[in-house]
Amino acid sequence: MSTTVPLLDPAVPPASTPVARVTTARRLFSTLEGVFHEEVFFLILSVFIGIFSGLAVVCFRLTIDWMHLALLGPLPQTHSWRLFAVPSLAGLVVAALVMRVFPGIRGSGVNQTKSALYIFNGFIPFRTAVGKFICAGIAIGSGQSLGPEDPSLQIGASIASALGRQLEISREKLRLMAPVGAAAGLAAAFNAPISAVLFVIEEVIGRWSAGILGSVVLSAVSSVVIVRSFLGSEPLFRIPVTTFKRPTELIAYAVLGIVGGLASVAFAKSIGFFRPRLKALPRWTQYFQPALAGLLVGFVGYLGFPQVMGAGYDSMDQAMHGQYAWKVLAILAILKILATTVSFVSGTPGGMFAPTLFIGAMLGGAVGDIEQYFFPHLTGSTGTYVLVGMGVLFAGFLRVPMTSVFMVLEVSGNYEIIVPVIVANTFSYVVSRSLQSIPIFDLLTRQDGLILPSLEEEREETILRVEDAMLPVPAAILSAQDYVDANFRRVQDSTESTFLVRMHPSGWNSVTRDQLQRLFREGKGELTLASVLNAQSLPSLYPDLPLDSALRYVNDYPLIPVVNRADSHRLEGIVSRESVFEKYGSRRAIEVPSET
Repeated sequence: MSTTVPLLDPAVPPASTPVARVTTARRLFSTLEGVFHEEVFFLILSVFIGIFSGLAVVCFRLTIDWMHLALLGPLPQTHSWRLFAVPSLAGLVVAALVMRVFPGIRGSGVNQTKSALYIFNGFIPFRTAVGKFICAGIAIGSGQSLGPEDPSLQIGASIASALGRQLEISREKLRLMAPVGAAAGLAAAFNAPISAVLFVIEEVIGRWSAGILGSVVLSAVSSVVIVRSFLGSEPLFRIPVTTFKRPTELIAYAVLGIVGGLASVAFAKSIGFFRPRLKALPRWTQYFQPALAGLLVGFVGYLGFPQVMGAGYDSMDQAMHGQYAWKVLAILAILKILATTVSFVSGTPGGMFAPTLFIGAMLGGAVGDIEQYFFPHLTGSTGTYVLVGMGVLFAGFLRVPMTSVFMVLEVSGNYEIIVPVIVANTFSYVVSRSLQSIPIFDLLTRQDGLILPSLEEEREETILRVEDAMLPVPAAILSAQDYVDANFRRVQDSTESTFLVRMHPSGWNSVTRDQLQRLFREGKGELTLASVLNAQSLPSLYPDLPLDSALRYVNDYPLIPVVNRADSHRLEGIVSRESVFEKYGSRRAIEVPSET
């Protein structure tokens, strides 16, 4: 009788853990865990995550550089056969590895990291880091129009997840290991810790506390320290002199923001249109899609635009120093959108961060040159428009407005352009949101059949507050210092069944008409209401609190007083169980209209 052993899904954590392997590192961390509080231990662990992720990203970047030199040479020549052969042959190798060995590494890695947090309890197989390292290194090094930042993010998340499982930390902390590792990987790839922290909080986690923020910051900073120790502290680009002198120039940057927003929508819609259609093709075609994408990207390079191949950092640097005419910059921006679209939708592992920066840089330079041609008085240099353009596409395409601002500032090290960056990014973000309702990462997630929280939708969601369900101040408010019979006579003609009681020196209580009537019949009319009421006061709420805060009380108390923050004696209104649920019901009726 044969036994069939089910295959394990690499995206789903195993039900049980094999016998723990006791190592020196495990004993060290166990000692630390026993000495320090769990929160402190997690902060210490975050530093080690940053160190390991930083080392991995250093090796990853060196691998990409080596692959590029070995396969395409230091300066790819146009009209060379290598531009055709290398990306297509490398695409065949990458496709075979993805289909046969590493099935969970398609795409950028951002959504997979987010899925680990919300679906798989922080579990990311370590083989994901290995597969992403190998396949993305081959793909980007061979010229596919993708970037190393997103894969670095997933490599860091995978390392952190594996370390957390090995140390057998709690499930709650294991969920947070992936975002902490993601921040470390992204910070190391960008050499920009602030941008990495903001991106992880803005797009992956969506919330933060002191503990989460501390862990993410420590991992990002420690990874950047490692990268700078091995590769130097120089920024990605040689930043030229950037200027901003006249406030009227903000109109020019606003125009750049609008153009960037439109380009972001075109980029996102092209990916959203082609990706599900290529995935719907027969499975055997997926072995050839990366090769065909490489062939198309190589053809663009063969025609005279090898700048679109790979991440394109050198070309961005050249654009900052005015080495391209505006027509060339515009053509490169359009071709990069096409090249990145075919590379990404083919399932080739790689990221969209670097291509987004490239498109923004070229678009910014082109728009800046055109504006300066018609308006020579504009003082902004080409390098300034290129830098601002980077943030514009970041804000419009990836829909992370805060990250986009600090990314430009960290890359440039020049805070003089913060106002142009904020203005341009705001216009780009608004245009993108108006024309593309679903952010690109949410769109990719839904195409994959996953239900993950849309952090942009949560940010934009209207919050119901206590004041929205608040009822007016009751006409009859009883005093605890008055006698029972006096209070009973006061409410005898009222139609209400429950009344608020003002306690002294502070606080509120409640009493029902039936309770007052019973006390009156029992001959307690000459006693003060305070002497016969439960001494426990009602909880109170404030008008600006989220309405959710009222849910913990409405089932236990008939009325909840809503008081002024500056004066707890001042009653703003009341909420009841009926008013709270009625407000939620009316909101649901608006959000989910009835079918006709």
